Amino acid sequence: MSLRAFATSDPLDPAAVPLRSLPRPSQLERPLEIKPPRAQKALDALGVATVGDLLEHLPFRAEQRDAKPIAELVEGEEATIIGAVRRIAKRSARRRRMTLVEATVADDSGMVKVTWFNQPWLVERFPPGTRLVLHGRYGGRQSFTPRETHAAGDVAAEGLVSAYPATKGIDSTRLRELVHAERDHVHDVVEPLPARLRVAEQLADRPAALAAAHFPEGDDHADQARRRLAFEELFLLELALAARKRARREGARAAALQPGGELVQPWLETLPFAPTDDQLAAFEATDSDLAGERPMQRLLMGEVGSGKTVVALHAMLRAVEAGHQAVLMAPTETLAEQHMLTLDRLLGGLTPIELLTGSTPARRRRELLERLASGALPLVVGTHALIEPAVEFRSLAVAVVDEQHRFGVRQRAALDAKGPGDRTPHALHMTATPIPRTLQLTIYGDLRKTILSELPAGRRPVDTHVVSTAQARARAYERIREEVAAGRQCFVVCPLVEESEALQAKAATAEFERLRTTEFRDQRLALIHGQMPTKDKQEAMRSFAAREADILVATSVIEVGIDVPNATVMLIEEAERYGISQLHQLRGRVGRGEHPSLCILFGDRENARLAALAEERDGFRLAEADLALRGSGEVLGTRQHGLPEFRVAALPEDEGLLLRARSAAGAALAADPRLEAPEHALLRDATVARFGPDLDPIPA
Repeated sequence: MSLRAFATSDPLDPAAVPLRSLPRPSQLERPLEIKPPRAQKALDALGVATVGDLLEHLPFRAEQRDAKPIAELVEGEEATIIGAVRRIAKRSARRRRMTLVEATVADDSGMVKVTWFNQPWLVERFPPGTRLVLHGRYGGRQSFTPRETHAAGDVAAEGLVSAYPATKGIDSTRLRELVHAERDHVHDVVEPLPARLRVAEQLADRPAALAAAHFPEGDDHADQARRRLAFEELFLLELALAARKRARREGARAAALQPGGELVQPWLETLPFAPTDDQLAAFEATDSDLAGERPMQRLLMGEVGSGKTVVALHAMLRAVEAGHQAVLMAPTETLAEQHMLTLDRLLGGLTPIELLTGSTPARRRRELLERLASGALPLVVGTHALIEPAVEFRSLAVAVVDEQHRFGVRQRAALDAKGPGDRTPHALHMTATPIPRTLQLTIYGDLRKTILSELPAGRRPVDTHVVSTAQARARAYERIREEVAAGRQCFVVCPLVEESEALQAKAATAEFERLRTTEFRDQRLALIHGQMPTKDKQEAMRSFAAREADILVATSVIEVGIDVPNATVMLIEEAERYGISQLHQLRGRVGRGEHPSLCILFGDRENARLAALAEERDGFRLAEADLALRGSGEVLGTRQHGLPEFRVAALPEDEGLLLRARSAAGAALAADPRLEAPEHALLRDATVARFGPDLDPIPA
């Protein structure tokens, strides 16, 4: 029977069954206990604690294994054979200090000698007469070394065989055996999707889909199962996002900021450049949002150097001219400091602005907190320090969150709570990381979006080259010296060393010392990394911006916020350690002035990410390539959004399915906004269980 047949086998009126009264079957909650202890620990590491968890641990592919007659085995090939044990015995191999188990296995076509290493218990487990399914490599001379061994009928080991995500201590074969042993409990799994929806979308019920995912009868069977489970995953996500958007619309209120122009218009007239058409459209969109009492929730994204900071400051000044306050929160001190310098320069003394970070001295901090609480300080830039309990605002009306994917759900909620009384600040989420369309529909599905794709006049494309040889390195250093001699400046970015800022700082410092005594001993060098005291970082950036340093040796802390139009070369060491978006941001630090610019990536020329960077300059197309290469779970760190990684759905391949799920979620909530109908009871429970209370998915 096809999976689609399962989809129409349920009654079309789910209200006839009191779904909420159905208990979770106890067998699915039964702890999974296996030996040895290291295998149990491995299961824990995979998040597999119960039978239910095991059945949700889905295979990532199915391999076609067709049994082959022993007489037709070819030397060196990997194959599956089925045969009966004729003889089996163990012996010691003293030289290698191991135990060998050797057996003669025969089928109707012939015999083969099978050898297992350090598995003495197999002698008792597979006595003569036992029929075995063996998968492994034929070494010739009637010798077969199995990678997998099963008694015939114990587990699916031929035909389509599922391969599972595994870890040290437990392999895919053992996981398949465990799933096979618990396969009868697949039918105890609760179905959250209403029958009407399954019929409309031609989806199998959940138990049938799980069974087909683990034990497919063919490629079509497995594909239908994956589609059913992926649709459910995307549908629950879209329900959560739509419900969160509705909760904001119905619940929180913000100060209505009518465009007055007393402050913003004079500021616009002082800008040393004319805003682009995209920026003008962004001003209009944010003004429209700010004018209402519904809190603005807008995502501002754009190409490197497209002028997002100007749009953010425009929104912040709207709050100030209306007698309120505004804040810009950045994920790192370095980025906050850079924003402070940029905003202060753009303001030109028009209104006070200050910086508040974890490094702000105690006395200075007390002064800033007093001015914020009294309203004397209208604008502030900072880090997580802004959301500490001691920080109070008299009337916070606009909050800009930069690189907001690097903040957690609770951190952004803490900033929302800084509004006066029961008012929530308008929120502008700003990112220099271009976001693929499919992630815009998922992670940011509850936000309005503004995209800046138009670059300011004078921006030049940056030539990008991937190199790896000593000759290329010598030429790169020579090119930097030529640029410096011509009056330009350059960046040298040191490799990303694991995920430790301290290790990155050490690497940058070592490279700085090496370069200033060798390749660039005749040039002026400055150093910046995230572990430096704030004063030292500011001095390094000041000296580079003032052309007192020719070359800035840095870590990736400079990937956003740096604006030095005179810089023309970006050299990145061990570039394959970085993601596409990060490399694109680093490249964006050059090409900001009138001179031709160059980005040199030291790394593997066969690396797909580096090849994409060399060929493509458009950040949004690069973001799509990054999504395809790395998957949605890694591109933006979805866990920081309070969202789990997709287990089944794959983006961007499943964009069509995502759009169907989005449409279905909208229809379900339009008909039953709080999912209170009997047929939606388990659907509501599944959404809350999947996304938790942080997203406030379905308000009770």
